Amino acid sequence: MSLSRRSILGLALTAMAVAVAAFLALPRGSQAQSVAPVNAEDGVAILGVDPVSYFTDEAAVQGDPALHADWMGARWRFASIEHRRMFVADPAAYAPQFGGYCAWAVAQGYTAPIDPEAWKIVDGKLYLNYSTKIMRKWEKDVPGNISRANANWPKLKG
Repeated sequence: MSLSRRSILGLALTAMAVAVAAFLALPRGSQAQSVAPVNAEDGVAILGVDPVSYFTDEAAVQGDPALHADWMGARWRFASIEHRRMFVADPAAYAPQFGGYCAWAVAQGYTAPIDPEAWKIVDGKLYLNYSTKIMRKWEKDVPGNISRANANWPKLKG
């Protein structure tokens, strides 16, 4: 069987169109490359905010670069020695869910950075969001968003 250049080009274009269509049909999160388990800018988790402060001070308090601990491949900063001690004793109790990526985005199947001021503690767990505007969207269905994010997170993290 002999194929002309035109036939080969037609087959190649058809194969490319099928591949593009299959890619576009994937859920949004499937198109994204996997991400680091912790959202860390320049190696620092949650933009340097002390994760324990959300629980103890009910506020996003900037951590001191001199008071830090390394966990899950990121450097976590703390506002006090006591907060550092608490975190080191049980990091999973204080670290934000979904590696500190935007909880609403993870619920939608992708990751996004966070604003440390857009946060909420639900059932003893810290959730961060991209912005206060996005957090208001997330709050419209907290249980559903948490459930969807819990299902999506294993597929997103590296």
